[in-house]
Amino acid sequence: MRVLVGMSGGLDSTYAALKLINEGHDVEGAVVIMHEHTEINDSREAAQALGIVLHEIDAAKEFDKVKDNFVSEYSRGRTPNPCIVCNPWVKFRALADFARNNGFDKIATGHYARCVGYFDNGEERSTLGRARDVRKDQTYMLHRLPADIMEMLLLPLGDEIKDEVREKARNAGLRVAEQRESQEICFIPNGDYAAYIEDIKGPFPEGNFVLDDDGSIVGRHKGLIRYTVGQRKGLGVAYGERIFVSKIDADKNEIHLSTVGSYSDRVGISDIVFLGISEPAKGEQRHVEVKLRYLAKPVVATAIFLGNSRAELVLDTPEKAVTSGQSAVAYDGDVLLFGGFID
Repeated sequence: MRVLVGMSGGLDSTYAALKLINEGHDVEGAVVIMHEHTEINDSREAAQALGIVLHEIDAAKEFDKVKDNFVSEYSRGRTPNPCIVCNPWVKFRALADFARNNGFDKIATGHYARCVGYFDNGEERSTLGRARDVRKDQTYMLHRLPADIMEMLLLPLGDEIKDEVREKARNAGLRVAEQRESQEICFIPNGDYAAYIEDIKGPFPEGNFVLDDDGSIVGRHKGLIRYTVGQRKGLGVAYGERIFVSKIDADKNEIHLSTVGSYSDRVGISDIVFLGISEPAKGEQRHVEVKLRYLAKPVVATAIFLGNSRAELVLDTPEKAVTSGQSAVAYDGDVLLFGGFID
């Protein structure tokens, strides 16, 4: 099989390509160039080490939509995850389109997730299953991939353990075995989101910190883009006990604070992508497990479907710091069913 592997130049994508080569596939690499920080040289070096062709796909213009969405969401007091938007809009779309136009059978990446089938109403659908390495599972990040991309996708690392991948790469003599993982958003490598946004939008005005308990003003914030729901460090508010951001009101330019944090037992989600199931009829309900943040443990919930790709999640136990703009992703066991943006 002829496979195009998306290569970032890091350990995971390099080993994914090596594994496919060892399985006998005809493998070529591709680096998707999205911004000025794309590690093109690392991708070239990784491809050279494997002895494969590397294609360079310019997707910078398409990636501007991801940047715009990031700035817009933060400016509204929401906390977006740009990788979740980038995967279907840019990265995987660029790989799939290039593969189709150049005679490849499949695309592959180094993400930790599995491609699985799930039967819904007698029909088998292509969806994602959690990775064997639950600590590295990336199904949450990939939940918005459309059906046409899922049909082309291979995920060679779904049954691998990250520590073992590193050791196998080391044994294969790959330099990337010693490479450390980046924790920052790729187009903001210094991690200063506020400075990035203000370079584009200009300075954000200060406003009031408002205490939920009695509505009193307890200080001044330095611009709403510098805060997120659940945050308690770096607030600069002197108070007799621990205090948390409970709500960001962009319309009033206020940051609400609470001594007990912010808990929710009902979560509205919209713009849902249905992978494992087709969209249920309005009013239907389904018991699921839901991840409300990438690194959060799944919680039990009842999904009440509202039509128009919207649903309300009724949580069995209230959850802390449910954040608008993040994603809620629902599972049946290890199988991904659907996911949408938290309202």
